[in-house]
Amino acid sequence: MANVTVRDLAEALHLKVISGEAFLNREITTTNISRPGLELTGYFNYYASERVQLFGLNEHSYMKKMTSAERLLMTRRMARPETPCFIFSRGLEPEYEVIQALNENQIPILGSDAVTTQLFKNITSYLQETLSPRQSVHGVFVDVYGLGILIIGDSGIGKSETALELIKHGHRLVADDRVELHKRDERTIIGEAPEILQNMIEIRGLGIMNVLTLFGAGAVRRAQELNMIINLLEWDQGENYDRLGTAPEMVSYFGIDIPKITVPIRTGRNSSNIVEVAAMNFRARSMGFDSEEQFEQRLTELIQRNSQFEKTVTETKRSPRPTVPKDSKYYLPREE
Repeated sequence: MANVTVRDLAEALHLKVISGEAFLNREITTTNISRPGLELTGYFNYYASERVQLFGLNEHSYMKKMTSAERLLMTRRMARPETPCFIFSRGLEPEYEVIQALNENQIPILGSDAVTTQLFKNITSYLQETLSPRQSVHGVFVDVYGLGILIIGDSGIGKSETALELIKHGHRLVADDRVELHKRDERTIIGEAPEILQNMIEIRGLGIMNVLTLFGAGAVRRAQELNMIINLLEWDQGENYDRLGTAPEMVSYFGIDIPKITVPIRTGRNSSNIVEVAAMNFRARSMGFDSEEQFEQRLTELIQRNSQFEKTVTETKRSPRPTVPKDSKYYLPREE
């Protein structure tokens, strides 16, 4: 997990420093944010002092109605050694007593013209992206039809070549060789390239190339959500591969399951086309169009029809022949 300081937050979100320029190296250790409305009323049974303290119009209006002594007292109670900073939204200016109490405890005050809800979202997104645990995986990460696909496989199987063909088809490269994954929220994993490898791709025999320079800005992307994993595997004649795709394997990163499919590769198979079709099929399934489910339904209906036909034939064979009276004109005497 990376270290994030108040200075990093201020620079990333273009926050102005109202007070405490010398204290901007204080570390932020959690992605959670606190809006200390209850604390202003004197309720400190549970106070998340390690969080960034965000003041909006409600908190600021309540503080303005306090007396000078009350503001000084409450701010001093909220200014803990582990508190990283106070932030005021909507261009609000803190009262003198607030600045005094925070300067005493070496806590910086930041400000923004953004509305409180938007500022809350921006701070949370930045802290989640920078403070979330990260995992580096070997593979190629591409954006195909808006889906993030991680292509993995043994070295030399053709991952980068597949990505290059996809780029020529109009898709985008996110990362080649090494992919940095981190958890954005409870259901989303984001992948991106290490800074040294951004926009770069390595093709054996050609070396390292800059995709941005060769194909333009539309051929690269800085980060993308991870939706699916495709494992390129060398074809083995004796191996029994799944032909229906009815049991997708799941791979877990940070407790989030990602579907994984294995594609055997041999001479004559166009791996880039397979990746494109896999992406289209994934999107169709997410919209409710499941080809495997349709096939299974048709197969079940066919089996039921065949079973009914066999049952009818069997019952017909077992039924006795009708007898015709001798005085009937349809009676034929049995030949001796």
